[in-house]
Amino acid sequence: MPLVSMNELLPKAKANKYAVGQFNMNNLEFAQATVEAAIEENSPFIYGVSEGALKYMGIEFTVAMAKAAADKSGLPIALHLDHGSSFDVAMKCIRAGFSSVMFDGSHYGLEENIALTKEVVKAARAMGVSVEGELGTIGGVEDDLSVDEADAKMADPAEAIRFYEETGVDCLAIAVGTAHGMYKGEPKIHYDIIQKVADAIPVPIVLHGGSGVPDEAIRLSIQAGVGKINVNTENQVACTNAIREVLLANSEVIDPRKYLTPARAAMKAVIKEKIRLFGSNNQA
Repeated sequence: MPLVSMNELLPKAKANKYAVGQFNMNNLEFAQATVEAAIEENSPFIYGVSEGALKYMGIEFTVAMAKAAADKSGLPIALHLDHGSSFDVAMKCIRAGFSSVMFDGSHYGLEENIALTKEVVKAARAMGVSVEGELGTIGGVEDDLSVDEADAKMADPAEAIRFYEETGVDCLAIAVGTAHGMYKGEPKIHYDIIQKVADAIPVPIVLHGGSGVPDEAIRLSIQAGVGKINVNTENQVACTNAIREVLLANSEVIDPRKYLTPARAAMKAVIKEKIRLFGSNNQA
């Protein structure tokens, strides 16, 4: 099955009150763990790829892995640029075979964010590629992105609705109290913001910083209108802990397969739990 745009995944999710998981692809084991979990749960999913991951893996290898997963599984899978920083980066990914891109203009003023996002939407739509936009400032650290909690800014519902109306994005990430990375305390999610925006626009809300959010908070967010949830840090933690356990138990291990195999299994277990929590199991 070819890669699909998020428009083949997210409208159904919003209508039926579940969320599709975006699981970041950082190497082959992340790609394998995700598709293996999705096959067993019969779930659609989104491979998220940051610019940092693109630099690490190479765009050709990234696209090839995603296409191989889609061919092997027969599942509806989107390959999505996560936090794209520019029109040029988005176009590079589209030309390489990505089925979806995010343009993150949240650090610009509203007017400039709208103008720049519109350019990406216009070009992507001509290629059948979906686009995610972002409004507000999501705290935490992801790749080279770092936002102090004090600088995080909740999205204004009226601005979010206007942003959608003027850009026509296919899904919208808004800052509602989550953060990239793991939480030191429990996140305080503003469900009222999610509800106000989701009720006013036809496309789903995206929840960034899904790692470490309590299960009940995830369920309430989905009921309020979230249709896409991003997870990366929990998989990184599971991967690293599994590798560390193997190497601490036997410092003479030098075959990467000996520690990457349990790392892949640990991530797969996390992803299966997330798929069930998001309600996307048996929705492929």
